[in-house]
Order: sequence, then C-alpha cells, then structure tokens
Amino acid sequence: MRIEKRQGHEGTGPGAITPDGCAVELYARLPVKDEPDIITAAVPAGAHILELGSGAGRMTHPLLERGFTVTAVDESAEMLVRVRGARTIRSTIEDVDLGETFDVVMLASFLVHTGDIAARRALLKTCARHVADDGCVLIQREGEDWHTNVPRERVDPSGFTARIVSAEPVGDGVNSVYAEYEFPDATWTQTFLSRPLTKDEFEGALAEAGLRVDRYLTEDGVWVRAVRTDS
Repeated sequence: MRIEKRQGHEGTGPGAITPDGCAVELYARLPVKDEPDIITAAVPAGAHILELGSGAGRMTHPLLERGFTVTAVDESAEMLVRVRGARTIRSTIEDVDLGETFDVVMLASFLVHTGDIAARRALLKTCARHVADDGCVLIQREGEDWHTNVPRERVDPSGFTARIVSAEPVGDGVNSVYAEYEFPDATWTQTFLSRPLTKDEFEGALAEAGLRVDRYLTEDGVWVRAVRTDS
C-alpha cells in the first residue's frame, strides 16, 4: 500500500516521516498525559476500542494495560510496527471499513480539524459506521484559543520542549500550523493544515455524519463523547 504525502503537511527530523508530516521516532517518544483517565471514565470497563489514528501506540498501550481491547488503525506501517498487544490495521481512516462495530470508536489527535472538509466528513462517517448501536465515539477537538494563543511552548517534565510556533491563515478558513519538538538529542518539526471549528460548527459536522454530542468530558471541551443520532 502506497499512501501519497498529504498536501500542506511536512515534517523534519531523524527517522521516518508519515504522509501527514508526523515523525515516527518523535511519536514513539511522546509521553501519554491524562487521556487514558478521561477515556476510562467515559466508557464501560473492558470495552473494545477502535482507535483511529493510533500512531506508535502512545495511548494504545496504556489502554491495553487498563484492560481494554484495542484495534489500532493507522496509515503508517512504520507507526504500527511500534504497537504491541493490539490488533493492527494499516489503512487511511477515511477508507477503512471493517464490516464490524465496536463499543467505542476513538478519533483523537485533533484529526477532526483536518483542513479538508471532504476528509473530515469521511473521518466522521468512519466513526459512525463502526460504532455499535449502544456504543460511543470519543473525539478530541482543539481548545478555543488553540490558533490564537501563539507562539506558545510547554516544557514537559520528561525533558523536552514542545512549541506551537505559528498558525498562519492559508485561505478558506484553514491555518497552516508549525510545531517544534526539541529534545536534548534531537529536534523534530511538523507543519500541518488545521481548520478551527466553533462549538456549533463542530456539532454541525457531527450531525452531518449521523452523530450527536452526548456530553463534553472535560471543562475545556476538548474531549467529547458522541453517540449515533438514532440511538
């Protein structure tokens, strides 16, 4: 399977770079934060989770440790080879159709903000297609000031610095975001396209895919639990 580089997405630094500009070695290093706690509190114990865009398993592995079953989907073979203990499927999220449903479908990493509207529709349709009638979809969206509070940086306790250097408009409501990750022994950069969505625009996009917000899981509205509109 050969996947073309995504227009407007670039990455630099040691190791393989995925079609959307992600550095495999970087994502293998990034520590998990409070995401597993948020997910665990929102879904049934032992649920089968379809993780769309798993990367190198940053969240996959903690979820497995908590007793969940995970099917991890990613378009990068180099990412998936880092995943241990989960069923892995190499595919673009837009195109995957497993012919089965899951207790939980997860679309994290702000993927819902893709600059391509048609791609966003396909991502959310994939979520709706794979969630069980009584299941839920967990979505991570950007914070309200994500594109305006720039430049900004965060020094992680593990010893690296993450920076959002700029978010520049490129037309049609899309920004080109430039990020840097500086470690003591290496630096990676990533450039990607992101479309800011108001709460109403986000909920409208869900409705178009046959989904609705069940509840916002965090005070900042970044993590959302959605269900099918016919459930």
